[in-house]
Amino acid sequence: MRAVVTRVKNARVDIGGVTVGKTDGGFLVLLGVAVADTEKECDHLAEKVCNLRIFEDENEKMNLNLEQVGGSLLVVSQFTLFADCRSRRPGFTGAARPDTAIPLYERFMEKCRERGFHVEHGEFGADMQVYSQNDGPVTIILDTDVI
Repeated sequence: MRAVVTRVKNARVDIGGVTVGKTDGGFLVLLGVAVADTEKECDHLAEKVCNLRIFEDENEKMNLNLEQVGGSLLVVSQFTLFADCRSRRPGFTGAARPDTAIPLYERFMEKCRERGFHVEHGEFGADMQVYSQNDGPVTIILDTDVI
């Protein structure tokens, strides 16, 4: 699995001009699921995201996690994180099909909720517009193949 985690002051996702998910501070998470991903990778990634210490403390050091700042998450499915760009036209065979990806996407959000976080989301497979006010900016890329 891959996640692009952006520290945001606020973010929202709209579908057809209607806001379906938002956060007023915390993380915007673009989440991609690979063909071979399992619950093990999903659980590990959720733990990693929820415990990232990328918020500044009183000494302006990135030392605080999402819980310590009272943040929430906006999670948006993003199969294009597994784009194969060896040619000019990307291929997406590395991304999991919906029958695999949707349950892991939903499990990721549930694991974050189990840790006490408020989680909102987009709609899997929908044409979404994502808006964010990045904070920093701070953006971290996590891949379960390397974490």
